[in-house]
Amino acid sequence: MAAARQAFSQFFAKDKTFKPKKRFESGTLKYNLHKQANASLNSGIDLKEVVKLPPGEDVNDWVAVHVVDFFNRINLLYGTIFEHCTEQSCPTMSGGPKYEYHWCDGVNYKKPTALPAPQYITLLMEWVEAQINDENLFPVQVGKPFPKNYMSVAKKILKRLFRVFVHVYIHHFDKLLAIGAEAHVNTCYKHFYYFVTEYNLIDKKELEPLRDMTERICH
Repeated sequence: MAAARQAFSQFFAKDKTFKPKKRFESGTLKYNLHKQANASLNSGIDLKEVVKLPPGEDVNDWVAVHVVDFFNRINLLYGTIFEHCTEQSCPTMSGGPKYEYHWCDGVNYKKPTALPAPQYITLLMEWVEAQINDENLFPVQVGKPFPKNYMSVAKKILKRLFRVFVHVYIHHFDKLLAIGAEAHVNTCYKHFYYFVTEYNLIDKKELEPLRDMTERICH
């Protein structure tokens, strides 16, 4: 685990593309929830318990905090292997021979478009960052309501972030093993999986590509 964290830190220090890009302001409600979530995660308690909504908290705030945290963690996870994920090695954004993902953002790509995995993931990360930095979608002021379409946007973000797990696990797991990151990444994935299933944020059919692995590590 220490070797994995060192590898993550070394990558973090030298690369500016895949870094956590969203932080919560100290003193805000979301910052306090973020600290609470991370304190629970770092305490080593059951991940199934970590994801449960704290008493008296709003589920929208809880989901928002985790969407941002998962974005940061998955961004960093991909950053550790992205130099091995090239247009030549990964000409499509896929998860094995059965699953292929096409990019569509309704602006630059109005129809689902096949893209090389690194291009797809870069566009995905930029799209997610734009969503979570939009204070009309993810309000930061206490008392400001979430928009009516907030949960559908959050679900779409998480569904797309899951696809990065799919691609990395299926096509680049050997690279994670080489830097000793397996346990670290598995914990990140289990946290993500327990969270999205606790609140029904991703359809079961979307989780299918990693079903076998999930059954093995998520009990």
